[in-house]
Amino acid sequence: HDPLKQWKLSPMDLESRRRWEEYTWAKEVMLERTHIAEAPWWIVDAVDKKKTRLNCIEHLLSQVTYQEIKRPPIILPPRTHHPDYHRRPIPKEMYVPEVY
Repeated sequence: HDPLKQWKLSPMDLESRRRWEEYTWAKEVMLERTHIAEAPWWIVDAVDKKKTRLNCIEHLLSQVTYQEIKRPPIILPPRTHHPDYHRRPIPKEMYVPEVY
């Protein structure tokens, strides 16, 4: 257990942990009684946050039927060039830190 994360634990969190099996049993009963073809439950294995989010997006999109829309290619007009314009520097403190 990470001692730096102990501040996140409330008394309710500790009580919930004690009742984990009761909550799990109630969840299983709920799923058994309410999972129907017209309104299915989907369980998300959430060990890895990035993979979890990508899997959810993929799954949700796979549930929707769609057709590709043919679009004509876009022809971008040329940009207007102003030789006397020089881009101003942006202060470093205005940038979001690049962590990744």
